[in-house]
Amino acid sequence: GGMSVDSITDLSDNTSKLLEALQLSHPHELDPRRSLGKKKMLSLNPITWQVPRIVERCCKHIETHGLQTVGIFRVGSSKKRVQQLREEFDQGLDVFLDEHQSVHDVAALLKEFLRDMPDSLLPGELYTPFLSTASMEVPEQLATLQLLLFLLPPCHSDTLHRLLQFLSKVAQHAESSWSPDGQEIPGNKMTVSNLATIFGPNILQKEKPGEKDTGAMNFKDSAAIIQVLQRLIEHHQTLFMVSPEMQRDILRRLFQTDPDVIDYLLRRK
Repeated sequence: GGMSVDSITDLSDNTSKLLEALQLSHPHELDPRRSLGKKKMLSLNPITWQVPRIVERCCKHIETHGLQTVGIFRVGSSKKRVQQLREEFDQGLDVFLDEHQSVHDVAALLKEFLRDMPDSLLPGELYTPFLSTASMEVPEQLATLQLLLFLLPPCHSDTLHRLLQFLSKVAQHAESSWSPDGQEIPGNKMTVSNLATIFGPNILQKEKPGEKDTGAMNFKDSAAIIQVLQRLIEHHQTLFMVSPEMQRDILRRLFQTDPDVIDYLLRRK
């Protein structure tokens, strides 16, 4: 009873844009259950979870093999091995990361990918709005950050959400703990603050990397970026969740203007 992926192209361009804009109206889609071996295709329409394979596999590898690795993202890596992995992903090869790959190499690869994106994960035109939230009180900041997240293109939104999920999980293993049999499980020492310090400049950039006249980031901007990313990591679950009230309001409005979209969304649910 629902439309196929291909048939979305049969809708008008305006309708397709509305479907993309409504992607966050379906919170259950933020945590899709997919088999690890299934090939994931990237797509421009909102039916597919739009996270680049390199990001998904790097996050999954570290979640599986590196959560107890002390100093993850701080310890050096092999430039040669990182470059080889990068080239394999760039060539579109189906790269599998297993326990034989160094966690530090995979961590460096993930940082490089985010740093070298043509447009940063949080687009440059939203740099100032995101930074301006750092001076707000927490409730107002969270409300403003959520509205800014709704402005992100679908692929940026999905990728950011996956990254924040991952960073939150890494931070949960920062402190040492004890196993049921009394053995100490070492923590990775990567608190939310440490992770925000490392990843902030990679995902929120004022200028494109390598561009001429790129001035050094001032201390005030740097502190604001770290604070904003820390808030995003700590509250990512609620920030990416659209309230039922907002969903109903949107559906009521669209019922008058775009009934085709309403029909499609209801079939999909």
